[in-house]
Amino acid sequence: MEVIKPGKYVELGYDLYSIDADGHETLMHQTDAEDPESFVFGVTRGLINPLEKDLDGKAQGDEFDVVAKPAEAFGEYDPEQVATLEKGIFMVDGKFDSEFIKPGAYVPMMTAEGFHITGLVKEVTGETVIMDFNHPLAGKGVRLKGKVLTVRDATPEELQPSHGCGCGCGHDHGDCDCNDDDCGCNEGHDHCGCGDGCCH
Repeated sequence: MEVIKPGKYVELGYDLYSIDADGHETLMHQTDAEDPESFVFGVTRGLINPLEKDLDGKAQGDEFDVVAKPAEAFGEYDPEQVATLEKGIFMVDGKFDSEFIKPGAYVPMMTAEGFHITGLVKEVTGETVIMDFNHPLAGKGVRLKGKVLTVRDATPEELQPSHGCGCGCGHDHGDCDCNDDDCGCNEGHDHCGCGDGCCH
């Protein structure tokens, strides 16, 4: 039977809960066999460390139930990840994209280095947009409870590392020290609520 080790392609089905300071759990995200979490163990970047340790050696059908503290999961909330960007970044066909760039919206962006990130629009002023690039679960503990759905050898294509993090949306959280010079808005409004997966 195939077991999880570096170079293996893995699919998971799980429930992800956030844990508040009082220990209360809130369901934040679910995956299953229809929409599994997939990654290459030891190759895909950013897998939560306690989950990675727990999965090592598990086989298809094995279950897991992992709790991670904020520092082990998506990090502590970092005020420096809040950036004030010029409105001009968010122009589409010469006009400010007010339909999608509004408080509460998650906006996919890209750094100058080519990393995909997602920011939360906090405020829109006359000249600027204030964006929060902290992971939505920054500062919170998490619990991941689920089952290993697939374990097999990865294909050569799957073994190629990418900027994605394996969280099901291809965004890399935490690698952007965002400022006016290295962030730009992707046209094409792919507003996934990224960051609810098992990586950071």
